[in-house]
Amino acid sequence: MKKNSCGGQSNSKPDRKAIEKKRRNDMKNLCFKLASLIPHHNFKPSKEIASQQGQLDLAAVYIKHLRERIEKLKRLKEAMRSMEASSSMMERTASVGLTSPVLELRDSGSSIELVLITGLNKNFMLYEVISIFEQEGAEVVSASFSTVGGKIFHTLHAQAKLSRVGVETTRVCQRLQELIKSY
Repeated sequence: MKKNSCGGQSNSKPDRKAIEKKRRNDMKNLCFKLASLIPHHNFKPSKEIASQQGQLDLAAVYIKHLRERIEKLKRLKEAMRSMEASSSMMERTASVGLTSPVLELRDSGSSIELVLITGLNKNFMLYEVISIFEQEGAEVVSASFSTVGGKIFHTLHAQAKLSRVGVETTRVCQRLQELIKSY
């Protein structure tokens, strides 16, 4: 007697149901593995996360967050490099007598760096400088100052609020010079 090929199952070849079940289990395990890689402080436990779709959505949001953080760190690294360049300028300026404030504005595309060197007797307010940046469409990312000898070195890093529009640095520079002259 011969077995009918339509009615009988062959043991050497897994059936479609088993293959599909294995595929679903593999996908489920991969989704849980992906969800386990996301730090728990980035989400609140909820019903949404229990589903695979929720886990995938959460992973996508976390990846986007990481990309933004990488970009921010790249900008910070660039700012640190420019600060090193500024420190050499500070050393040069410290060795020379300073009679009036020195203003240096560097535009590197989406970010702007300001180095302002004044004497201790110049009492201008840093918030006024920051407000000029904000009025001209820039957001101050960091601001610092240091005192060396009889001079104060102010360093500000800003970026355009709207990268498509940018910031007109000539206008910022002009307004800052007017501010400095008023003191």
